[in-house]
Amino acid sequence: MTTFHLPDLGEGLAEAEIVAWHVREGDEVRVDQRMMSVETAKAVVDVPSPYTGKILQLLAKPGDVVATGQAVVDFELPAGTQIIHSASHADESAAAAHDKGTVVGFMSVSDREWTEQADTNANSHLPNDRRRVRASPSVRMLAKRLEVDLRRIKGSGRGGLITMDDVLNISDFKRNGRPAYRMPALSELLAGDFETLRGARRTMSHAMSISRDEIAMCTVFDDADIHAWGPGTDITSRSIRALVAGVKAAPTLNAVFDPNGPSRRLFEQVHLGIAVDVGDQLFVPVIRNADRLTLVELRAEVKRLKEAVRNRSLTPDEFRDYTITLSNFGTIAGRYATPLVVPPTVAILGTGKVRRDVVATDTGVEVHKRIPLSLTFDHRCITGGEACRFLGAVIQDFEQST
Repeated sequence: MTTFHLPDLGEGLAEAEIVAWHVREGDEVRVDQRMMSVETAKAVVDVPSPYTGKILQLLAKPGDVVATGQAVVDFELPAGTQIIHSASHADESAAAAHDKGTVVGFMSVSDREWTEQADTNANSHLPNDRRRVRASPSVRMLAKRLEVDLRRIKGSGRGGLITMDDVLNISDFKRNGRPAYRMPALSELLAGDFETLRGARRTMSHAMSISRDEIAMCTVFDDADIHAWGPGTDITSRSIRALVAGVKAAPTLNAVFDPNGPSRRLFEQVHLGIAVDVGDQLFVPVIRNADRLTLVELRAEVKRLKEAVRNRSLTPDEFRDYTITLSNFGTIAGRYATPLVVPPTVAILGTGKVRRDVVATDTGVEVHKRIPLSLTFDHRCITGGEACRFLGAVIQDFEQST
């Protein structure tokens, strides 16, 4: 019997939700045959079979949230099947003729990594300083700040995953010589069923918690007068062009920040994460090289991404590695907001609902259309002057007639 463990789907996340199985126990399958669909942070990904053989047992059911490295399928392989686990890039070409664990195409995996991640007892005989630690990036950062050695903790999460509570308990014990008091969960105090957050909403909860805990956020507000716009002007594409103008005036806002340095990386290209609301979920697909696209091209790309988000047809790569974010919440409602920056990016521009305001001009009092703007930035690495120069350039671009 050979067991397949959920591989890293390329997003750096610790888990995924099983959406559907496309095979049944007892089925004969071939390598690269579609086996299951899983939902990651922002997309549904098909996972093909890594082997040619028979499905003995499905170890998770639709709706289950499984950790990376957790066992999901037991296979029976034909006699004499040789499984090659390459340990380096140089081995991959030589092993390509053999069955491989794949996710949307060829992907080499290591049996050692699977074993250490999936079986919490597999390396229990090793000294603490040689055991592999299973913890999410946010838990690792918390442990580092509290000076807690994760190798000394036995995780209480699924499959031995170390949780934030595990770290906090150990930290409190170090300080006070006793375990931390665990506050009862609301589900223990209140009657009624609680719904577990899943998929995109679960990811949003995780990302916003990290944002709250890690970033020194500051928001500046202003308005752009768009009275000179012609009829039919597309607000979203103009918002993107204005944001690009802001990046040109203050390039430091188009960056990622590493607090461990502390260090930052500035980008010449603007890879824009744009918030898309779909019913009760929020997705942030990426417009690559937004600084090189015309207004017509931007409008077409926004339309394509919105349709693809609704159809869940975007790949994980189309949600990754954005350098700055736009939230056009004003298409629904709201004038100003304090949109939250998601690390490692350092800035997000929010555009509110267009309103008619009474304004004073050189010739008297007039009624103009204005768009409210809210710029949130990470004050750890962005100065107030840089943020205001960015916002000033955004306003100047908005106020152009074309």
